Amino acid sequence: MTPTVSPTRATVRGAVTVVAASAITTAAASAALRCADCRLQRLERTNFHGRTVSLRGGVGAAAGSVAAGACAGRLLYNAAESNTVNTAVAAVTAVTAAGAAGLIDDLDAGAHDGDTPAKGLKGHLMALRRGHVTTGALKVVGIGAGAVVAGGMITRGRPQTGVLRTAADAVTNAVVIASWANLHNLLDLRPGRALKAAVLTAAPLLADRRTGAASRALAAGTLGVAGAALREDLGETTMLGDTGANAVGALVGTALAAHPRVGARVAAALVGTGLVLASERFSFTRVIEGNRFLSAVDRFGRRAS
Repeated sequence: MTPTVSPTRATVRGAVTVVAASAITTAAASAALRCADCRLQRLERTNFHGRTVSLRGGVGAAAGSVAAGACAGRLLYNAAESNTVNTAVAAVTAVTAAGAAGLIDDLDAGAHDGDTPAKGLKGHLMALRRGHVTTGALKVVGIGAGAVVAGGMITRGRPQTGVLRTAADAVTNAVVIASWANLHNLLDLRPGRALKAAVLTAAPLLADRRTGAASRALAAGTLGVAGAALREDLGETTMLGDTGANAVGALVGTALAAHPRVGARVAAALVGTGLVLASERFSFTRVIEGNRFLSAVDRFGRRAS
């Protein structure tokens, strides 16, 4: 007689599996690049403290984020969660597009930005208006395209409720994914900040049983990636860069877009978009350092200057 496994135990086991797969992939990819790049040093950059750090941490985080989506898809498929498998495929699509676009921008390092490097979404769009295509503009297109495709995939896995509502749902999903991918990139100005934001967003999704299987699985993957990458990021050995921050942000965004409640998805779209637009006028670092609680969370575990 085949022993039965309770839904709760199966859910916990699945979450642990996704955490392990994403963490191991993140650590393994970063370690492999440490050996491969020791002579070329193409991934080395100077951070805000003037210390030499490596972008291998971001590449590792991107690889781990892809693994999170792939592992979540396998678990959902085995559990006959046919209506949520599309979400896992969407996560792989969004993360791959965001990570690849970020890697192009990281490797270019502003070489094609011209005499005045473009900064922020507005800066890249203004450069594009002048006929100058920056890698940042290409990144916007790449992340946006991945988000649109992924948003449509998630919608396909939901019960159809009419053409207009279906279109609105797909657009909302795309906005959530793209805005949160960009938001995490904007937060990656200090060690550990973007990864902490990812943890603070993913942890409630994983803890809430009403979130849904796909959303919880992707949230678990986010925690796995962050757990593996956070120590070296805080220690200023590695950095996420655009590659890792965009990829992790896309994974978080897909987890939010997979939420079964329409209100939660709309709220995520508004918050993500609102913060991205606010960054054009306000400095996140200044706001965080001006708040005692946010500053304490931001500095926790960080290497002393």
